[in-house]
Amino acid sequence: MSHIAFIGTGVMGAPMAGHLARAGHEVHAVNRTYAKAQKAAETYGYKAELSLAEALKGADVVFTMAGFPSEVEELYFAPGGILALAKPGALLIDLTTSTPALAEIIAKEGLKRSLLVVDAPVSGGDSGAKAGTLVVMCGGSEEAFDAAKPYLECFGKSVTRLGEAGFGQHCKACNQICVAGNTAAYSEAMVYANKVGLDPGQMFQVISGGAAGSWQIEHMAPRALAGDIAPGFFIKHFIKDMRIALSEAEAKGLKLPMTATVLQLYEDLAASGKEDLGTQALFEEYKS
Repeated sequence: MSHIAFIGTGVMGAPMAGHLARAGHEVHAVNRTYAKAQKAAETYGYKAELSLAEALKGADVVFTMAGFPSEVEELYFAPGGILALAKPGALLIDLTTSTPALAEIIAKEGLKRSLLVVDAPVSGGDSGAKAGTLVVMCGGSEEAFDAAKPYLECFGKSVTRLGEAGFGQHCKACNQICVAGNTAAYSEAMVYANKVGLDPGQMFQVISGGAAGSWQIEHMAPRALAGDIAPGFFIKHFIKDMRIALSEAEAKGLKLPMTATVLQLYEDLAASGKEDLGTQALFEEYKS
């Protein structure tokens, strides 16, 4: 069993670290807010640490689950950060949805320090994190992926290497493009059903068995119908993800008009103070 440092005990990170602990690993977790790390540790059965340095002390594996690329960059490259403190031979796994370029830079810097690095963004939301059924998209060397896979399988039902460093992030961009379309589609179907007097719950039950069926309709539409707009995945993080996808597309000379349209809808929600709601709150935009 391994000594694991887990940085980021938020909505998804907290239960993911718990799966690693239940697998028998010694997990030391840290969060920007110690109280949050302590609460997660008590709930899921691992140890909370006061500082990054304490969590990293002797760690064989380091997981990071941050919100934004800027936070990832700080965690790895700041003085006293992960690259400076990780012991030679350690395995670094970034679960954050970040930029492919940053994943490549971390991997190159890790190689200089005899560190294995994998970018491993995930999909499946808070429910997948709790159930241990996430889809994990990996970029990195074959050696790094082979080392990381047993740990990722503690909370992932599907763990796949897509290519070298950064390709996990490219795959996650594709995932979020599809999620954007699906979320907008079920939101519009719901408001349409309400407008014409069709029972939206019955409607979703019927169409989920046909060609319109999707993970979003199965898992997120019921939350929207129930008025549950608590974050399983934050609007502000989804905005970040779509911006990354659009930026990568623009750099390749591509246009993603659907993604750009959905991004604008979410940016309007964020501008009205709703950035900390869950992505299923998109239907709120149709009330204005």
